Amino acid sequence: MKKILLYGIIIFLSFQLIQIDKENPSVDKKIDYNQVTHASPEIQKILKKACYDCHSNEVNYPWYSSIAPISWFIKEHVNQGKEYVNFSEYGKYNRYQKEHINSSLYRVIENKTMPLNSYLWMHKEANLSEKDYILLLNWFQTQCSIKN
Repeated sequence: MKKILLYGIIIFLSFQLIQIDKENPSVDKKIDYNQVTHASPEIQKILKKACYDCHSNEVNYPWYSSIAPISWFIKEHVNQGKEYVNFSEYGKYNRYQKEHINSSLYRVIENKTMPLNSYLWMHKEANLSEKDYILLLNWFQTQCSIKN
């Protein structure tokens, strides 16, 4: 039993040698979602608190993102989130991609599937109020009808 515990500790410690890259790419504010869409300060605040940690180049990695294998999960989650939409690079998307993004954002907010519950457990500040949901729904619906 002691050997199994010792091997487990050795494996866990060896995992710590494999660290994730936490450096964010540079951000060009001119192509950021909030800038391109002329989002109100209220919408910007909601998006920053609830979305930008997984869907932008402005990720604030928490302290526990330094502990493998948790760090690997977080990094993969952020990478997947940015594949769906990267708010920091919104200006690079074409018109059809923007339309798709905004309609997808409308759906996930309408269904309350974002932010993810697993994210909210550790980030209580990202919880959206009913007012936040309504503001976002109205905003994304408006964006779906604008050809930016």
